[in-house]
Amino acid sequence: MQILFTFVEALGVTAFLAIGIGTMVNIIGIPFLASISQERLIYSLLIMIFTRELGPLLMAFIVIARSATAIATEMAVMVISHEVEAYISVGVDPIEYLAVPRFLAVTISLFLLNIFFNFFGLVGSYFVAQFFTPLPASVYFGNLVESLSLPDLLISIIKSIGFGMVISFIAITRGLDVERASTEVPVAGLKSVGAAFVWCIILNILLSAFFYMMF
Repeated sequence: MQILFTFVEALGVTAFLAIGIGTMVNIIGIPFLASISQERLIYSLLIMIFTRELGPLLMAFIVIARSATAIATEMAVMVISHEVEAYISVGVDPIEYLAVPRFLAVTISLFLLNIFFNFFGLVGSYFVAQFFTPLPASVYFGNLVESLSLPDLLISIIKSIGFGMVISFIAITRGLDVERASTEVPVAGLKSVGAAFVWCIILNILLSAFFYMMF
C-alpha cells in the first residue's frame, strides 16, 4: 500500500512536471544554443538537469510533500492510540512490522520515480517539443545517449536511494517520537517535512560536490 501511495499515485504529477520542464528546456535551449553554434550542449544540459540534479531532488520534494507527512502522522497516531504498545505486548516488533516496510517502500518508490521522471523528461518532452522545434529522432536520441555517462547514472541512483532513506527515516522517527498528547500529531508531521527538506538539500550538495570533484 505504501508503494501504491508513494509511487503509483505520484506518477501523474511526475509525468506532468517532467514533460513540462523538458519541453521548456528544449524550446528555449535549442534555438538559443543554435544561435551561438553550441546546439550540441542541449544534450549535456538535459542530462545535467534531469539525471544528475533536478530529477532526484525534485522527486524527493514530491515524496516529502506526499509521504513524509502521511507516515509521520500515521506513526504518531499509532503511538497516541497505544497501537505500538499493543504490538509489543503480543510479541510483535513494531520496528520490523511498521517501520521497515515503510522505509523500504519509500526508498524503492523514490528510486522508481526518479527513473520515470528521467524517462518522461528526456523522451516524452521530445515529442511535445516537436510541435515547436522539429528535430530528427535519430539525431536527438543518438546525441542524448552519447552525452549520458556511467557516472551520471551512478550519481542519480545514489541520490535517489539516499534521499529515500533520509526521508523515510526522518518521517518514522519523528512519528514515533511523540508522547501522549494528540496535539503532537500535526507537529510531528510538520517537523518531519522541515527536517527532510533540510537534510535532502544538504545531502544533495555533498553528493554533487563529490561528483564534480571526482569527475
